[in-house]
Amino acid sequence: MSPTRSPQIPVVVLAGFLGSGKTTLLNHLLRNRAGNRIGVIVNDFGAIEIDAMTVAGQVGSTVSLGNGCLCCAVDASELDTFLETLTRPSARLDVIVIEASGLAEPQELVRMLLASDNPHIRYGGLVEVVDAAEFGRTRERHPEIDRHLAVADLVVLNKTDRVDEAEHARLRAGVAELGSRAAVISAVHGRIDPELLFDPVLRPDHEDGARQLTFEDLFLDECQEGEDGHAGHLHAAYESVAFTSREPMDPRRFLEFLDSRPEGLYRIKGFADFGAGDRANKYALHAVGRFLRFVPQPWSRAEPRLTQLVLIGSGIDAGALYGQLADCRTRTPDSTGKPHTATSPDAARNAPHGARPEDAPYDEAPHDEDRPHEDREQHERSMWGVLRYVQRPAEAP
Repeated sequence: MSPTRSPQIPVVVLAGFLGSGKTTLLNHLLRNRAGNRIGVIVNDFGAIEIDAMTVAGQVGSTVSLGNGCLCCAVDASELDTFLETLTRPSARLDVIVIEASGLAEPQELVRMLLASDNPHIRYGGLVEVVDAAEFGRTRERHPEIDRHLAVADLVVLNKTDRVDEAEHARLRAGVAELGSRAAVISAVHGRIDPELLFDPVLRPDHEDGARQLTFEDLFLDECQEGEDGHAGHLHAAYESVAFTSREPMDPRRFLEFLDSRPEGLYRIKGFADFGAGDRANKYALHAVGRFLRFVPQPWSRAEPRLTQLVLIGSGIDAGALYGQLADCRTRTPDSTGKPHTATSPDAARNAPHGARPEDAPYDEAPHDEDRPHEDREQHERSMWGVLRYVQRPAEAP
């Protein structure tokens, strides 16, 4: 049985000036797509290495790739039309990547996505690719890059093999000085872990079991043989933190945490239990950069009522994040006068990369429905901040 698909497809905007390595990164994502089917929207179709991806067929300006992905060549006026095409259930896509070059200013693309009436998409982040070796000259030719970096959600400092350590550190500091709170990831040849941008899908391309060896398989084998298995260590550039708690989250404190999340924290995903604030629903959470959305979903009868979150970023302090999230829980002191704890900061810091929320240990804590003196009305009022980030019913997919 195929896994349940998300009702909304994340749309990632990939930006960067000529020579930054944006197309190389895009092809890397297509080859290392973590089981996902990717829709790609570009304005310069010849930039994509289609011959390496095996063209299966072409209709109009849409090309079907042999790995289950689709690619469209469009201009800005066609963007909504092709988003509508790519989000149809028949396309069976898991993520859409828009190459911004030649279409519009990246921040304009972001505005278009956030203002879109398409109920099947959600914003997946603005990724700005920068050539580390040419950064100074790029700023001279394109001073608008400062504005792009200031609004980016993730900055990929590419071609870092062409600069020494001192220059590398100076460039990272320079990006921060431009006012960017984005996570900064260093890369060579555009190789970043796809999990930074989208979740892996555990689904084979063909459900009949046996399948022909693909270009993706060959490419990965070549990378692992020629680069000492580097393709298996892409996660070294970032950190992921898992948080699990049986005790519900306090809506106001949790919103304060989300509003003030630290530099370098790129994505937050998972589910939040707000206890008495809404006993009927858990709240799916999608946060990327400055974007935040909650989606209420009914609890199933046998489902344990947990808050389960994964936080992804670069240069983040796992222990500090755990402490801040623990402070967001509804406070019920135990017999020692200390609040119940979720996974400890040390456990978070030492947790294996990519650990799922349910892998994290947690202590037993009484659920808030056992508290007879809790002010229910006050809890419901505290949900107002959360509800500001929930789509209205008419907008829901």
